[in-house]
Amino acid sequence: MHTSGIYAEEITGKAYDHRILVRFMRYVIPYKGAAAVILIILPLVAACRLAQPWIIKLAIDNHIVSGRMAGLEFIAALFLGVLLMESLLSYLEVYLLQSMGQQVMSDMRKELYHHVMHLPTSWFDHTPVGSVVTRLTSDVEVLGEMFAAGIITIVGDVLLLIGIVAVMLWMNLKLSLVTFSILPLLLYVAWAFRRRMRQSFREVRARLGRMNSSLAESIGGMTIIQAFNRQQEEAGRFSELNTLYRNANKPVIFWDAALYAIVEALSSMAVALIIWYGGGEIVQGALTFGVLVAFIQYIEKFFTPIRDLSAKFSVMQGAMAALERIFSLLDTEQEQGIRTIERDTFPASQLPSPIIEFRDVTFAYRGEENALEHFNFSVYRGERIALVGESGGGKTTLTRLLTRLYEPDHGNIFIDGHDIASMSPTELRQRVGIVLQDPCLFAGTIEFNICLGDEQARLKMRDAAAIVGADRFIERLPLGYDEQVRERGNNFSVGEKQLISFARAVAFDPEILVLDEATASIDPASEQMIQQGLAGLMAGRTALIIAHRLSTIRDTDRIVVVHRGRKAEEGNHSELMQARGIYFRLHQLQFNER
Repeated sequence: MHTSGIYAEEITGKAYDHRILVRFMRYVIPYKGAAAVILIILPLVAACRLAQPWIIKLAIDNHIVSGRMAGLEFIAALFLGVLLMESLLSYLEVYLLQSMGQQVMSDMRKELYHHVMHLPTSWFDHTPVGSVVTRLTSDVEVLGEMFAAGIITIVGDVLLLIGIVAVMLWMNLKLSLVTFSILPLLLYVAWAFRRRMRQSFREVRARLGRMNSSLAESIGGMTIIQAFNRQQEEAGRFSELNTLYRNANKPVIFWDAALYAIVEALSSMAVALIIWYGGGEIVQGALTFGVLVAFIQYIEKFFTPIRDLSAKFSVMQGAMAALERIFSLLDTEQEQGIRTIERDTFPASQLPSPIIEFRDVTFAYRGEENALEHFNFSVYRGERIALVGESGGGKTTLTRLLTRLYEPDHGNIFIDGHDIASMSPTELRQRVGIVLQDPCLFAGTIEFNICLGDEQARLKMRDAAAIVGADRFIERLPLGYDEQVRERGNNFSVGEKQLISFARAVAFDPEILVLDEATASIDPASEQMIQQGLAGLMAGRTALIIAHRLSTIRDTDRIVVVHRGRKAEEGNHSELMQARGIYFRLHQLQFNER
């Protein structure tokens, strides 16, 4: 399976980019108070750890070796006090780090979600859902791990390492130089492993995004998978993606384990050098036994953060890969608001009188042939206009352009004489309401699904339900408008879900109504109920009705036949039947099929 599209983008780039961390610090700045306290705690923790081997050295050289037990109790109590102080400070450090990490993750999730809500529809057409979910969930969660065992604690590790080097040099210069002779090898190993681990983490995040996309797609289409007995094939496809994800993790495991093992081996080499050289110095009387023991403890403490650094390095590399993906999403351009109109301009004296007008509109989806080509079309206030034609002819594209889910490549669209490019998407969509073929319901109450949390819509909710006839079945429910809607509205019939979506449209009171195959999925038993709801929904509104079932649009004011991106015919049902053109053939085809 090849890597392409969004995934190829995720596994390229520099091995390290400090600009990513600088940009990330914007999210940490609001919690600079907690960060400052942590930075104060870190040197205190380092001091406690540095003091422990020194206290042991004093106990050995001043009391144990000489046999003087007086004062040894004080040394033991001092050692215990330092341990307790280190434990308390470490607790505060971890608590503050974890709390700050959760705050930062919460802020990033909110910003990401808000950003995604304002991305253009065209972006969702070519972006896997699972990849977006991965960025908002597991990618952000990786940043929590970075806080728990990474970004600030590394400062504490560096302070500890500097302190150990300083103390060891002060205690015995020659023994320190012998011990640190392995440091160049250690630095080379860390440098060599960095790039390899970073690339491996990019692969892991990319494969996880692909697997999540497949899961979201499969679960969403489970009915189709089961209906067509595709369970085995889908299981095989998921198994392949799961294998790719597992295999992507193998290099991460290898490099992590290798780095830990090499650091462990170098630590043992350092202890061996101390015993070899330090033992000889003790025999010659140039070194005390307490200093040798302190050196061994210091070198163990020196390599402890180095060992941890392999794990922290893994976390940081994963976090860098996650930040690349998160910032890539945040850098995606959002929907345009009010735009400067640079195409065709019209003086006020020539502003069109229809409520909706398409003027010479041409549009093509990405890399495809034109879905609309030099399309001209007018709708007058209060009219009910039906758009008919073969699938893919451009009917739905008209409504997407009208609501600025997409922008035309050429031409202009007007509402009440104003180019919609001069309106913000929010203002425009308050005037245009859409009812789709498959009603979208959310988990929550019926009340929420009608008003979507909008207070003004909530005040109109019951009247809206009564207008479309939804109140008849809602008020029979045990909890009425407080009845819970399960995921995708699975506890309601198709007709009931559609009536709820009709009530939603009425509650938001749009001036223009778009019905995109709103009755296509309705069974005959529900059709009468839906037709009554439609009558209430369209009352007093300008309506564009996209329909394949021609029997549902005979009584509209005008029928526009859209064929291959152009307006092919226009008129009422009788006129178009008499013309014996495309509409006539579509009508005959449907009649013969019935």
